[in-house]
Amino acid sequence: MDFIAHKRVKSSEVQSLDVHLSDVGGLASSFAEKIGISDAGLVLGLLHDFGKYSKAFQDYLNSAVGRIKPDEDEFVDAKALKGKIDHSTAGAQYIWNQLQTIGAAGQGELVAQILSLCIASHHSGLINCIAEDGSQVFLRRIEKGDDQTHLQECLQNVDSRFMAKIEALVDGNLVRQVFEKVRATIDLPKNANETLSKTDAFALGIFTRFLFSCLIDADRLNSAEFENPLRMQQRLGQQAWQDWTVAIDRFESFINQFKQKRPIDDIRKGISETCKARANDPQGIYSLTVPTGGGKTLASLRYALHHAHKHRLDRIIYIIPYTSIIEQNAGEVRKILERENDPYPWVLEHHSNIEPEQQTWHSKLVSENWDSPIVFTTTVQFLEALFSGGTRGVRRMHQLANSVLIFDEIQTLPINCIHLFCNALNFLSKHTKSTAILCTATQPVLDKLRFSDKGQLAMSECSELINDTNTLFDQLSRVMVNNRIKIGGWSEQEITEHAVSRYRETGSCLIIVNTKAWAQKLYVACCVAEGSDSVFHLSTSLYPAHRKAQLDLIRERLEQGLPVLCISTQLIEAGVDVSFASVIRFLAGLDSIAQAAGRCNRHGELCDANGNYIKGQVDIVNPDTENLGMLKDIAMGQEQTLRVLSEFAGSDLLTPEVIQRYFQYYFYARSDDMEYTIKSSQALRDDTLLEVLGRNSKNVGNKNEARRTSGKLPMLAQSFMDAGRAFQAIDAPTKAVVVRHGKGVALVNELCRLAKEFEPQEYYRVLKESQQYSVNVFPNVWAKLLELDAVHETQEGEGIYYLDAEYYSEEFGLATEPVRSMDALLC
Repeated sequence: MDFIAHKRVKSSEVQSLDVHLSDVGGLASSFAEKIGISDAGLVLGLLHDFGKYSKAFQDYLNSAVGRIKPDEDEFVDAKALKGKIDHSTAGAQYIWNQLQTIGAAGQGELVAQILSLCIASHHSGLINCIAEDGSQVFLRRIEKGDDQTHLQECLQNVDSRFMAKIEALVDGNLVRQVFEKVRATIDLPKNANETLSKTDAFALGIFTRFLFSCLIDADRLNSAEFENPLRMQQRLGQQAWQDWTVAIDRFESFINQFKQKRPIDDIRKGISETCKARANDPQGIYSLTVPTGGGKTLASLRYALHHAHKHRLDRIIYIIPYTSIIEQNAGEVRKILERENDPYPWVLEHHSNIEPEQQTWHSKLVSENWDSPIVFTTTVQFLEALFSGGTRGVRRMHQLANSVLIFDEIQTLPINCIHLFCNALNFLSKHTKSTAILCTATQPVLDKLRFSDKGQLAMSECSELINDTNTLFDQLSRVMVNNRIKIGGWSEQEITEHAVSRYRETGSCLIIVNTKAWAQKLYVACCVAEGSDSVFHLSTSLYPAHRKAQLDLIRERLEQGLPVLCISTQLIEAGVDVSFASVIRFLAGLDSIAQAAGRCNRHGELCDANGNYIKGQVDIVNPDTENLGMLKDIAMGQEQTLRVLSEFAGSDLLTPEVIQRYFQYYFYARSDDMEYTIKSSQALRDDTLLEVLGRNSKNVGNKNEARRTSGKLPMLAQSFMDAGRAFQAIDAPTKAVVVRHGKGVALVNELCRLAKEFEPQEYYRVLKESQQYSVNVFPNVWAKLLELDAVHETQEGEGIYYLDAEYYSEEFGLATEPVRSMDALLC
């Protein structure tokens, strides 16, 4: 009997099971080598689909792909059996049986659990070790009957030479290799009186997830490359072609040709030179604290290129909060580094959740795995790689190793993820040969948290890349921040009149609000006052390509000295390269106000009538009504800003001293929110993700206390699947919908066609391009759109949705009712 793993859709060619397991083993081994345990990766690959050696699975698979015809005796109803024949437990059981008795203190048991868990979970996402009700999910899976797992049958069916390779690997040497890495990663209890700390228990879970990532990416990659061999050629070609010296030469040539036009350019050059010099430092966690407009993007890229070359790192990953910044920064880097005759691109953008949450076979083959030299992605995607459930995000986690991780606007990190983030970044820095740079003008104090035992950043020695930040902030002071907060707040009419007055006085004014509702109200009011030709609206309801077009037009008008009055949500305030003569910012956290100020007089270009440089004006106002019920971060930021405004009345609010004081107050007030509080879905208990992904001490099924008193090493006790379901990197889960507007019309048509006639390479390209034409929708809006029958699936079961054109406004973007023209709104 020939055992197969896959059949290519476009041809009759099949991939043998031996080849698939060997190929996945090779890939997973290379990924796991990043942390020095290549044999563990190899074993995971060789055994992950071991259950496919059973006759039951082969009959199912051959029936599904048409190799067994309906009139043959072996034919089965593959559709009815989909997901019902267990092929992932056999390999997990084999490892457990071979290793769990090795070591007097339970070393083999712990290693066997880590490896077995990865294999048993490779279709579902990491399963619970212990469920919320205390049941032993992992052990129950391992003890599953042979009539369901077919382990003994598989052992008989597998080729003897292939099995000999497995047997030679799954032994005491494997236990020693993995256990030594575990011991280097965490401080294991030395006697019965010690327990595993919160942070070490969490690190043990992250270590397991890293290995799981190696297996998932290897499996998905091999499947995709079998279906489309060109993908493997591209992957191997890019790896061979990538050379940091090429990128460095191009970047340095760009810097040398750069013409300095203003005094601020000298300061930016000094920052860049400092970053280049510090690139020779050891790997670790560093901060780059530079005022807005100081050129952080290119300075950090210069650091990253030289640092990656010196330490022989694989990639540079920019983690950025907003897609608008990604589009801008990635485009800027492409212009510098890429050439038309390059065989492969240097830069990858990945910033959409257009991939379905429940992955289809199609999406598994074409999902992005960050295998590029320079990756631009979002904070949400980064956090999902580390903490989300399922297999979609986790496959990218291992790519964070051997990398320079640049966190742009780090102050926007979700408050509930702070301890999770700090612990994960410490693991990546200490154990996966990665360097992290925290970039911002408003540096949060992530190394001085109130509850340090829950995890805070372990910054490197001399961690701040800029020697004298106070002097730098003085040199780059380009605005005056005016406290215009008043009792009772400003009415819509008063804000409109003030904005129009600033606009007429200075020629350009940016108003940044906290809610989409206020953005739309002020846009309509300003259009009534000034006409719509010079008034613009920006929010995340516009798809990225639409926002980019609007921003390009705004920049063009500003550069030409044409009038611009722009009303935007906070998407514009962090890193977007625009420069207005005046800014009005609704009351928010001081970090947001500082970022908003960075959109005013950004290049120090403002002059008076005599040609003398002057400062731009930034006004803080408080609206008389504002619905912040779902925006706790903004509401609490407002409270601490009011406190700082009172303490530092008359002072420059944008100095490092004031900003640090603000974060001390804000983080202290939010310290109980930093470990991701969750509510039990079954009303059994409340807990935090930090605990559930670590010691899980509240779980009644946790047997580690008994193991401790008997002198045994702790086992994994995490409720991984429960935690994955509970985790959302933002407060509410969003769903992406592609908009039938502009080029989106053609893309939706292509997605619908390709969903039926699957062409992996073309589907991947169209799906990637569709990111620029998709909007992320919150659950309440999604429910309304479904009710209106305004969204449709490209093909049943595909998980990709598009929006009817009549629910998209040229001015406001996605709408929950058929749109009216702007003329109708002004009537």
